[in-house]
This record gives sequence, C-alpha cells and structure tokens, in this order.
Amino acid sequence: MANWTLDSAHSDIEFKVKHMMISTVKGTFNEFNVTVENAGEQFETAQVQVNIQAASINTKSEQRDQHLKSGDFFDAAAYPEIKFVSTSIAKDGDDEYKITGDLTIKDVTKPATFQVEFGGLSKDPWGNQKAGYTVTGKINRTEFGLTWNAALETGGVMVSDDVKFQADLQFVIA
Repeated sequence: MANWTLDSAHSDIEFKVKHMMISTVKGTFNEFNVTVENAGEQFETAQVQVNIQAASINTKSEQRDQHLKSGDFFDAAAYPEIKFVSTSIAKDGDDEYKITGDLTIKDVTKPATFQVEFGGLSKDPWGNQKAGYTVTGKINRTEFGLTWNAALETGGVMVSDDVKFQADLQFVIA
C-alpha cells in the first residue's frame, strides 16, 4: 500500500456557477491539499482526504471574493476549511470511478458522490512515478448553508443553487 503526495504545481480545483441566470462565473481555490493513503494496485482501496482553504477563493474580482469569504457565503474566518473525506471508491467503467464521502462546508456535513476519471501513470524526467485524475461533480450550495441570493426584476435569482466543479489532480506515487 502506498501514500501519494499531491503535485500542487500541476493540480487545480475550479468551480462555476450561473450568475443572473444568463452567464457563468468561474473561480478557483488557490490553497488546497489532497492526500491519498493506502492506495494499492486498485484505486478502490485508497482513503482520500481533501482540505481546501476557503479564504483562498479567487474569481478574478476582489469585491466578489470578499463577499464569498463573508458570512453571506463561506464565512471563511469562522470556517476556514472545506473538507471531503472518502468513505468508498467504486469502479464505474474503464478508468472511471465514483468516490463517495462526507463533504463539510461551513459546519454542515453531508454525503456526496463525485465522478473520477483516471488519466494514467507516467514517469517524469527525474524518475518520479506520477498519476493523474480528474474529479467532477455538482453540489447544491444551499444544502451547506450558502444561502445568500437576490431576486432579479426579470425573474430568477442572482446566483444559481447548483455549483459545478472540476479538480485536475496530479500525484507523486511514493
């Protein structure tokens, strides 16, 4: 069984959410860590933990980022981390998996399942074995206490409840 180290220089967590029901706002979290422990020949044996620093949110708008860090959304001062801890990983096709676990945002923990695509294994020029994965999913932000919104004159709301994300992750296999 092996433990993997995140190659943060080659990893990203991005999200997108509908704004005013007419466009999509994209953002990233700049500070996060993903640990993979007890990974054997089969990825299904691994335990995965994700820790994201909520205050590292970046949407290319300082004013919007400050609002997202406030009590209206993440309340990053009181709840600095977003966490995911896997409870199961199941094969879901060739090079595809479903990972289920407990997702905690603010002080709300709920089960969540995400799609995982294995990108492959490769050795870098220095002889390090690398593994790549893409994780995709969608959550309803209001289920985690991110309930701020505003009604629009034309109908609809300022921010969609659904938040889609994609994490492109590369690991060094130790």
